[in-house]
Amino acid sequence: MKKIIACLLLLSTWLLMACTEQERFSFAPMRHAQLLRWQEGDGWTGVEVMDAWHAGQVAQRYILVPDTVSLSADLPEGLVVRTPLRRAVLLSSVHGALMADLHCLDQVAGLCDAEYIQDRRLLEELQAQHLANLGSSMTINAEAMMAAAPDAFFVSPFENAGYGHLETMKVPLIICADYMETSALGRAEWMKFYGRLMGKDRVADSLFAVVEANYLALCQQAQAVAVQPSLLCDLKQGSAWYVPGGKSYLGQLFADAGAHYLFASQPVQGSVSLSPEQVYATGHEADYWLVKYGRKTSYTYRELAKEDPRYSHFKSWQERRILGCNTLEVPFYEEVPFHPDRLLDNLIRLFHPGLLAPAHTPDSLPYYRPMAE
Repeated sequence: MKKIIACLLLLSTWLLMACTEQERFSFAPMRHAQLLRWQEGDGWTGVEVMDAWHAGQVAQRYILVPDTVSLSADLPEGLVVRTPLRRAVLLSSVHGALMADLHCLDQVAGLCDAEYIQDRRLLEELQAQHLANLGSSMTINAEAMMAAAPDAFFVSPFENAGYGHLETMKVPLIICADYMETSALGRAEWMKFYGRLMGKDRVADSLFAVVEANYLALCQQAQAVAVQPSLLCDLKQGSAWYVPGGKSYLGQLFADAGAHYLFASQPVQGSVSLSPEQVYATGHEADYWLVKYGRKTSYTYRELAKEDPRYSHFKSWQERRILGCNTLEVPFYEEVPFHPDRLLDNLIRLFHPGLLAPAHTPDSLPYYRPMAE
């Protein structure tokens, strides 16, 4: 009986401490980002990154403490990260371009997948060897990673997958789940988190305010149109055709651009794999077709039809309404995640000619342009 009473008292004490912790530290949602929760404390900032695949669960809680401030015993539980980071390693060039925008590339030690980079600022830093090229993000070179003397790794999470050797290196892993957000502004708002990691709070907040204002103004104009053209995306890859899910940030951006995205009903936050037959059946009557690809030479209508004769049966092929984006020629992946207003402007000008001023020629558009013959 005494053991039972002792266990009950211990359990009561633990529950009381847990409730007290929850009452003292209340992490609030962001305005747009659904996978971040936030709390500003006295000399610290708490950020919770939510699990994108398990609703309501926290993937990691970070407690950001400036290195000029002594660590307090009164901090909430979580992974303490001293800021600003000075030798961050990025497993994605997406975040490298943001660091250039935040004027802190000198605080980045290295990044992966350099062969795909189009951002001029990153290329210059790599050429000058101010940034280390750490190889492929899919096959982590642990020795090269540690040689960069990192103080944090920026990593992208995937469902039911870990981080391999990086988890054994005793270096903080910054989970970059921004790509799983369900809105373009939700993804862009992550720059506030990354800015605080780099000691660039005000720069990040100011930049996001500009992006948000531009995006919302463009969205308001696009929602006033009377006709929403139907939209198909991308190309088949082998036996599968990957399209953005209806709950992905791109799916929402298409709607914000005043388009009727044909796969908006797919309840997926990332991309969804469909059979080519499914896409042919749904998309062959699409008014517009966005084709994003990475090639040394840009696609033409003739090359597209040669690759798969069925493409020429699509309405958008026959009416010459295919819009191409060659990611080996333009910095789509580096710019769009944190500047979705630029892509929104691009698409509105193509879907609704004349709606936005001043007018642009199609060849001057930054990402998607009419495909050549």
